[in-house]
Amino acid sequence: MEAYAEFRNICFVDTLDNTDALHYKDKQDMLFGISSENAKRIKDQNAKKISVIIGNPPYNANQANFNDFNKNRGYDEIDRRIKDTYVKHSTAQKTKVYDMYARFYRWSMDRVDKNGIIAFITNRSFIDSRTFDGFRKTVEDEFDVAYIVDTRSDIRANPKIAGTTHNVFGIQTGVAIMFLVKKQAEDKRDKRKCKIFYTSFDDFWRKQEKLDWLRDNPIEKIQFESITPDEKHNWINQTDNNFETLLPLADKEVKRDKAEEAIFRLFSNGIITARDEWVHDLDKINLEAKVSFFINEYKKDSKKHKQNPKEEIENSTVKYTSEIIEHIKRKSNLEFNNNNIRISTYRPFVEKLTYYDKIITHRLYQQDSIFPLRTNHQNKLIMFVSGNRLDFSCFATKHLPNYALYSLDPMQCLPLYFYKDNQKHENITDWGLTQLQTHYKASNGAKITKQDIFYYTYAVLHSPIYRKKYEQNLKREFPRLPFYEDFFKWRDWGKELMDLHINYETQEPFALERKDLDSTAKKKIKQNDLFNDQTKTEDKPFVVKPKTKLRADKESGTIEIDSHTTLTGIPQLAWGYKLGNRSALEWILDQYKEKNPQDTTIAERFNNYKFEDYKEQVIDLLKRVANVSVKTMEIINQMPDEPL
Repeated sequence: MEAYAEFRNICFVDTLDNTDALHYKDKQDMLFGISSENAKRIKDQNAKKISVIIGNPPYNANQANFNDFNKNRGYDEIDRRIKDTYVKHSTAQKTKVYDMYARFYRWSMDRVDKNGIIAFITNRSFIDSRTFDGFRKTVEDEFDVAYIVDTRSDIRANPKIAGTTHNVFGIQTGVAIMFLVKKQAEDKRDKRKCKIFYTSFDDFWRKQEKLDWLRDNPIEKIQFESITPDEKHNWINQTDNNFETLLPLADKEVKRDKAEEAIFRLFSNGIITARDEWVHDLDKINLEAKVSFFINEYKKDSKKHKQNPKEEIENSTVKYTSEIIEHIKRKSNLEFNNNNIRISTYRPFVEKLTYYDKIITHRLYQQDSIFPLRTNHQNKLIMFVSGNRLDFSCFATKHLPNYALYSLDPMQCLPLYFYKDNQKHENITDWGLTQLQTHYKASNGAKITKQDIFYYTYAVLHSPIYRKKYEQNLKREFPRLPFYEDFFKWRDWGKELMDLHINYETQEPFALERKDLDSTAKKKIKQNDLFNDQTKTEDKPFVVKPKTKLRADKESGTIEIDSHTTLTGIPQLAWGYKLGNRSALEWILDQYKEKNPQDTTIAERFNNYKFEDYKEQVIDLLKRVANVSVKTMEIINQMPDEPL
């Protein structure tokens, strides 16, 4: 145009605050205070019909560091609408649906006209995760048609692909495009029935292949698959089995004091520290130093806040979270207590010390009822992954469990006991005991006990047939327990497995062969002068320092510990024992590598870990876990290979 032309309809407003047309009819003056002209534009826009809402909503799911001070703010009205719809209709045990994508979906669903379209690019969890089952139910209730293009490319669910080469955005998270269409019925008595159409990409397509497909396939030419949602509002990966008839292991509606129709009364996630580098360590002295430093910084910031309550707490040298900030504002007392140092199952077959405290530990969940603070109370736990990115697997521990045992989806825990008022109680319910005793009628004259059920459960959760038959159910729901023939045989398998996994450090080491290069001190030989063959040795000896590798070669059955030491003779069977996306042996190799701390203060002050200090310990651990892995697979291979 070669001249400036003002666009007279631009509105300066936070979209998610702008619910004026919907719920804020009497609060416009409070919301829009930039200028009277801007307020008028917003009012004019809100008076219009909006038929199309399109975009890739801005996203900040979980702030990486609270000290960055960019925490997601709340939106009371939108969050109330989410609670009344997505959350209300959800069966998820922990419903985390207040992220920015969900908020923009809810805002758009309320704002779009009765004849309208929403077209969003978001992560793909909306179409298949259990967390968003209530969202899918809401789509079915409020829209007439949904078209879904699933580009997949979730790197965590498929570690064989890479985000930069396979994902359309070059990120780790899977991506989906969804079109939601709303049409006003001619007859208001007609009940809406949403039609859902779906197509997906090959997960192994490269990024450019996926982008080319999107460019070359207008929506009218796409061959969509018609989907009928199941009763639980699953759109893909539906199941047709008897899972609902099995005994529930745990139920979010069951209260600790009033257990009803679930085998376990209490269940819990593992602990979330939100600052692993600060409160986990292999070395007790280093852990004490880190926690003491953290507490001193907390006290300094508490003192500053007391002197000037209006001043924000910023630029701390330790990793804070919103909860820590609230403790500072409430003047919560924090003192170092050596009794808070506990052993934690940090990763499979990798234990670390952790500082277990109500203030420093970000989330205890119900672990204080499983492993009460500042006590030495004992317990046993069955842990299983609860999510859709990893194949189902379970593990057992006698120590404080970590939330992200497999680094990805959250870990749920079923304890043998729980503690109340410092007293130990059976965690398996009387209802659960009655169900199994009644069904099996004490076969062979032996009476089934609650501890028998605990071991029976652990065995069943290892069954390949069980995992295969209920694969999709186990990605979305808590496990359920079938009645398998020969209860006591399964109990014995479970007891053997649990003993192997809980007491792995005392199992006999597998007879792996160790090969070491000569690492004795040598003396350098130097030539006297360039044209003389006479040489002499230097007085000072030297040793070639081994270079850490911790690398496995499954085909040859070897593990390179470092450039000097190799373990050979690892049987193929050992690699078959997988937990999450790694074998048991690979978890050890991964966790003992030297890694640069992400926290700058930890890197500068407390980065004392050297693999060479733990080399012999790791070699011994690998031998014992190789034995555990082989024995585990031998037990699993005894289990029936036909559906029961």
